[in-house]
Amino acid sequence: MTSQPLIAQISAVRLRRGVAVVIALLVASALTTSMASSQTKPSGPKPTVVLVHGAFADASGWSDEIRHLQNDGYTVLAPANPLRGIALDAAYLRSVLATISGPIVLVGHSYGGAVITNAASGNPNVKALVYIAAFAPDEGETLGDAIDGSQDSLLTLDALDIRPYPLPGGGTGLDGYIKLDRFHEIFGADLPTPVTDVMASAQRPLEAGTLQEATHNPAWQTIPSWFLLPTEDRVIGTDAERAMAVRAGSQIVEVRSSHAVLVSQPTKVTKLIEEAAEATAAP
Repeated sequence: MTSQPLIAQISAVRLRRGVAVVIALLVASALTTSMASSQTKPSGPKPTVVLVHGAFADASGWSDEIRHLQNDGYTVLAPANPLRGIALDAAYLRSVLATISGPIVLVGHSYGGAVITNAASGNPNVKALVYIAAFAPDEGETLGDAIDGSQDSLLTLDALDIRPYPLPGGGTGLDGYIKLDRFHEIFGADLPTPVTDVMASAQRPLEAGTLQEATHNPAWQTIPSWFLLPTEDRVIGTDAERAMAVRAGSQIVEVRSSHAVLVSQPTKVTKLIEEAAEATAAP
């Protein structure tokens, strides 16, 4: 027996036992955290996020969302939407999607929502649709049908400048622009006027005949969807958007914003996109 005092021997034993208990607790905690992490975080690759802009805008409207998503590890594409008609624009988007391997989260703003609705059906890589202040038309429905009767929309014929343009092979098409002096009120009332003045001057027009073109095989019937609903939308109209979002069975998030929510509220837009990505990721 050692000559070390009994009290010291007992204290040493207690210390060793205490250290052992602490180590055991730390290991158990680490294992629990690891198991919880593996259960809550998808293990598969992050999807490619494809952002489709709408009418009276271009892909630069997604600039803040692109930065946020890239910082969070997502691959992002924001192709130029031709704005020449639903069938043509959907065909173009399908060709872009066909070049992407792996899962896709497809996001549409405004008229871009109609394009993703028509382009995504039958593509197994598209795991989620995210509508940002967007059209989500039904089978056979036109954009004119969807917006007809809206009490919130201010996008009437007298709010547009119509300019003719030559069609390939002959004939004349008609481009619609929001009038410069109405753009702030209609498109982005929650943005500073100098910002919307620039957006108005740089806007890309929509072929006017697009409003009478019917949707076919709406993708929201088979693909999960999310919908960011601005409460002060004066383009499509909050009331018309809400009706489409409810009909599509979308998960709806309301935000106090104008139609230009992708510019005025990019953090909230990004959050909804990432929620859709995480909810539909492979386990």
